[in-house]
Amino acid sequence: MSSQDAEAAGERVEALLAELRAQAGPQAAATAEELVSCLVELYGAGLATITEIVGKSEPELMDKLVADPLVESLLLVHDLHPLDTSARVRRAVEEVLPQLGSHAGDVEYLGLDEAGVLRLRLEQRGCSADTVRDLIATAVAAAAPEAAGVAIDVVQPPAEPTLLQITRRPVGIQGTR
Repeated sequence: MSSQDAEAAGERVEALLAELRAQAGPQAAATAEELVSCLVELYGAGLATITEIVGKSEPELMDKLVADPLVESLLLVHDLHPLDTSARVRRAVEEVLPQLGSHAGDVEYLGLDEAGVLRLRLEQRGCSADTVRDLIATAVAAAAPEAAGVAIDVVQPPAEPTLLQITRRPVGIQGTR
């Protein structure tokens, strides 16, 4: 199953629950939601056991599992991802910056604030700061879905010092004393 298929399956579950709410009433919908929740919890417990076994015995296999978008999303849903939020955010920024080319400035991860919002600082280069900010925010939000949001402060890069050219005084010009 691809990540697109998994996303479609998740959307189908939501649609079926909405249909139950509308047609069968709130009690049937509540029962169905509890059933889905129990299944997610059951699969999460199994996934936790798998990641514990694989992580201890074959860390390189765990790296391969995390590299798969579908498996990574399941690990995130169940809070089993081996990388912490900070590492995932930094990895997402590193992956998106080459796509932005010369439009990307320096990006600094500032951490998670008390409201659960990921804070970053982007040094603006060129005229497309909004586009760059949006692409970075999308990548970071996907890497850390547990965050309440992403806030990127766009700042101007420090001014480059002007080069002062020192040359010899032209012939015929006298200095004053």
